[in-house]
Amino acid sequence: MFTGIITDLGRVREVTRPPAGGGDARFVFDTAYDTQTVDMGASIACSGCCLTVVEKGAGWFAVDVSAESLSKTTLGTWDVGMPVNLERSLHLGDELGGHLVYGHVDGVARIVERTADGDSWRFVFEAPEALAPMIAPKGSVALDGVSLTVNEVEGARFGVNIIPHTAQVTTFGERRPGDCVNLEIDMLARYVARLSEALWTRSSG
Repeated sequence: MFTGIITDLGRVREVTRPPAGGGDARFVFDTAYDTQTVDMGASIACSGCCLTVVEKGAGWFAVDVSAESLSKTTLGTWDVGMPVNLERSLHLGDELGGHLVYGHVDGVARIVERTADGDSWRFVFEAPEALAPMIAPKGSVALDGVSLTVNEVEGARFGVNIIPHTAQVTTFGERRPGDCVNLEIDMLARYVARLSEALWTRSSG
């Protein structure tokens, strides 16, 4: 479990793609984390995707990624040199600075606008149609692992503000219209939607 507060801006060092027909990919990330304190098998959120450390060394760690994750997230497009938002999993008693983030990506959102808003940036995203009803004004979303508050919603589009600090310490400083990001909706919205679906099925059955 994570909070959506990014603690390191890593980069992709190596990518080993799966052979044609499927299989896992392996990613190696450069990191400022002290990897001596990272256990083998530990979970690290990599731009919002909860991944398991399978190998490590001084200043780097490696993860394996399934074909399912490659197809349902932006991971399939990552290449060497790409910046990646990193967050280590919570320990009992840690401060919950953002909101509860699970690292289970629900879909991919696309940036449609980026405009200056004072010292900040206003981003507008387009969510997949199936996920759009679960995004609410003043609610929380995780975008590439970053906990953000939704400003407004219009159809499948929603806006957030990126303050200068967030732009500096995450990948959002380099994000532009047309880029895609990993989207995780708030867990509460996910369960409410599932409950509503069950109630509707029962009442119409």
